[in-house]
Amino acid sequence: MSDIVILHSKDDVGIALRPLPAGEHAIGILNGKEHAIELTEDVPKGHKVALRLIEAGNHVFKFGYSIGLAKEAILPGTWIHTHNLKTGLSGEVEYQYKPNANQGLEPSAASHGSSTFQGYVRPNGEVGIRNEIWIINTVGCINKTCELLARMAGQQFQGRGIDGVYHFPHPYGCSQLGDDLSHTQRLLSSLAQHGNAAGVLIIGLGCENNQIDQMQAMIGEQDGNRIKYMRAQDMEDELEEGLSLISELVEYAETFKRTEVPLSKLKIGLKCGGSDGLSGITANPLAGRIADTITAYGGTALLTEVPEM
Repeated sequence: MSDIVILHSKDDVGIALRPLPAGEHAIGILNGKEHAIELTEDVPKGHKVALRLIEAGNHVFKFGYSIGLAKEAILPGTWIHTHNLKTGLSGEVEYQYKPNANQGLEPSAASHGSSTFQGYVRPNGEVGIRNEIWIINTVGCINKTCELLARMAGQQFQGRGIDGVYHFPHPYGCSQLGDDLSHTQRLLSSLAQHGNAAGVLIIGLGCENNQIDQMQAMIGEQDGNRIKYMRAQDMEDELEEGLSLISELVEYAETFKRTEVPLSKLKIGLKCGGSDGLSGITANPLAGRIADTITAYGGTALLTEVPEM
């Protein structure tokens, strides 16, 4: 069993799969061959250990790429961390995107014809992987009302051909002006177009800056069966009226069935859930390979944190 992971033949480091004590001979496998490194000091799990001598000022390679410069001469078996590794970036650096068509997917991965998935095709052309009812409030003042409505509707309409009723709380929509308000409206109106939402109930309070009529204008002309609107202050009982409108949305949602859809219609979002010493060699490459596969078929992958590039 390996004690360290060696990712690339160019790498100067391996990653400890468990806490490694000084004096132990750690085993790593590369291209089917075992490599033994005697540890000169303790190395924590998930951290880097030097595989060979690295002279001061030289690049330190991991994944086959430089991850920084050695602050000092680093002997084989040494723990590599911020105390002996520094960034290789300095001054102003300009980047150019030059994709290599020969890298990425294996040739066979995109040569099996058009791949498909089972999705829900919406009238606006979007495709969802779930069939849900969404409640979107124009202003944060009614978060709790919408949360309660979603919970009540979820219980009432369970088993009716939908995957749940969901509310998306936010603190915006009140006392906003200019670009600040328009950005909120653009985001909420885009959310209303999402393919996973078979039906959408947009709820306003009545006294907010982000009025329902402004949201309607931002969303544009829509099928009245899919998007419903309600102004809470105009209702004697907003929960009762909300459940009535959601009932209509559920009836509409029940008309959608999963069909075979080209992978080019699939959109995924990638969000960093937190990093540790092993995520960079496990979850991150897997997420990248999935994104590469989907985009190779013409689908879309959205990266939510630019630094992750």
